[in-house]
Amino acid sequence: MALNLDSGSSPLGFLTANPITNAVSDAYKSFSERRARLGLSNPGTVETIAKEMQRDVSLTNYMHTGIRADLTKAVSLSPLFQVSHQFAMGEHQNPYAFAGLFGTSKVFLQGNVDNNGSLSTRFNYRWSPSLVTKTQFQVGSQDMASIEHEYTGSDFTSSVKMLNPSYLEGGLTGIYILSHLQSVTRKLALGLEAVWQRAALNQPPESVLSYCAKYKSDDWIATAHLHSQGALNATYWRRLSDKVQAGVDMTLQVVPGQGGLMGAGLQSEGITAVGVKYDFRMSTFRAQVDSKGKLGCMLEKRVAPPVMMSFCADVDHFTQSAKVGLGISIESGGEDLQEQQETLGAQASPNIPF
Repeated sequence: MALNLDSGSSPLGFLTANPITNAVSDAYKSFSERRARLGLSNPGTVETIAKEMQRDVSLTNYMHTGIRADLTKAVSLSPLFQVSHQFAMGEHQNPYAFAGLFGTSKVFLQGNVDNNGSLSTRFNYRWSPSLVTKTQFQVGSQDMASIEHEYTGSDFTSSVKMLNPSYLEGGLTGIYILSHLQSVTRKLALGLEAVWQRAALNQPPESVLSYCAKYKSDDWIATAHLHSQGALNATYWRRLSDKVQAGVDMTLQVVPGQGGLMGAGLQSEGITAVGVKYDFRMSTFRAQVDSKGKLGCMLEKRVAPPVMMSFCADVDHFTQSAKVGLGISIESGGEDLQEQQETLGAQASPNIPF
């Protein structure tokens, strides 16, 4: 039996039919209509506000030393399922690691275990087109648990993230991060990030608030992230042509001098890096130089449809040191996978919640 809240037939009708409720409803509808007419787009997340420079152009996530080989076997495309083996010899690399990946439009599962027995897993679930829950657990040399809820709106993104949350000691411990990034015009987005952390109950809690901004033009993007401790990170990315991208990443930190605030005053420490990325038909070249005298470059080349070779090197002129890395990645799918790809044809690939 349906519940009718009409003011003339139900005693609860005054909850929805009164001057205050009507005024609030009309104001919200008017605000929503005006915001929709602005034609604002989703600006992304605070965590990935500078992804064009820091993830696409910068060498930080691509550099490695020594020798590395990745063997990947794709079992299925829809749902996505693949396994991989990684062999490596070099600094800060495990000799062997095995990984498995499974993904659909609602679920994403990934697991990784190395030769030392360290296990790391990721599990993401899409509750609706706008809401995704992301979890990550690590057991081994360093135990870690992360839970994040991310809501993506038409012109904003909000998220709540918890790192090692616990209430077992009789109080709340861990790290809790709340972030929100909102488009205010078609090119400008503003956001903030609040962090609350407490390592143990015998230690006082700490809270930090930071602010960020992103300006996106037709062929360039500028971002800034200001932390309350005095740290500033600013990036500038520009697409020079269809195949060339360039960017600048600057980090500035204001710290007390050797004599403290009353002695030597404040000192500024920072680093600036300039990078460029060239995309060719069968290869990609990245180069980067920073203000501390470190020069690095990386070349990725597909020598065959399933084989990708990579060569990277960096030279530190101040410490007179150099590092070199060589990698090979082999992907195999088999005839069954090719037949599945032909069967899917032009069908849209699943929107996996990575």
